[in-house]
Amino acid sequence: MNGERAGRFDVTGRTALVTGSSRGLGLVQARGLAEAGARVVLNGRDPQTVEAARERLASDGLDVHAVPFDVARADQVQDGVRFVEERVGPIDILVNNAGIQYRAPLEDFPEEEWRRILDVNLTGAFLVSRAVVATMKDRGKGKIINICSLQSELGRSTIAPYAAAKGGLRMLTRAMTVDWARYGIQANAIGPGYLVTEMTQPLKDDPEFDRWIRGRTPAGRWGDPRELIGALLFFASPASDFVNGQILYVDGGITAAI
Repeated sequence: MNGERAGRFDVTGRTALVTGSSRGLGLVQARGLAEAGARVVLNGRDPQTVEAARERLASDGLDVHAVPFDVARADQVQDGVRFVEERVGPIDILVNNAGIQYRAPLEDFPEEEWRRILDVNLTGAFLVSRAVVATMKDRGKGKIINICSLQSELGRSTIAPYAAAKGGLRMLTRAMTVDWARYGIQANAIGPGYLVTEMTQPLKDDPEFDRWIRGRTPAGRWGDPRELIGALLFFASPASDFVNGQILYVDGGITAAI
């Protein structure tokens, strides 16, 4: 019985593509999937950075591959996904993690930065999912996990396009469910709270902001990026085969509190 329960969360031998995984949260998630037995494909725009990440994980004995492409470029996405499926294997798990940030008051936000953030954070998830889902449909199974954010629910000043993109990604997750659940594909999302990463370290180093986050979070602390892995493995494994269109916030309780 214990083996049966463990098998529900088993991803051994499955091929997972994690976009934006050469550093930060994406790299942590890629490592978590690989440590759980998945064959993981790392992705990012810069070939050297992606390869360095692959070497880092491979040196720990993990089954990882590197396929650089820009998620906002449809031609590169098609070529990259085709390469993965021909050289590594059919993609069983897709984690749409790629994302960028730019801060400015909304009234002064440069239009080119607005478009760039939506292209990467929202359109990129659509392009990669569209490319991957064709063979998932043929095989009658697949897992799509979109990495949303607290800003899928809550706004903050100076990051309006990021919030708009992450809110859109939340609804795109549900739209994927409506269109693709009939083919045995589960599309769900994870909404990370304030985790300590390269991107958020300057915020944590700011004493005033650090105090605000600790006070705002019912758990009273910042999260560790590896605390996403449990939710990730749930959505990536057979344990979630009848879970569709949901977003799980891993946020220490921020979205539960006024």
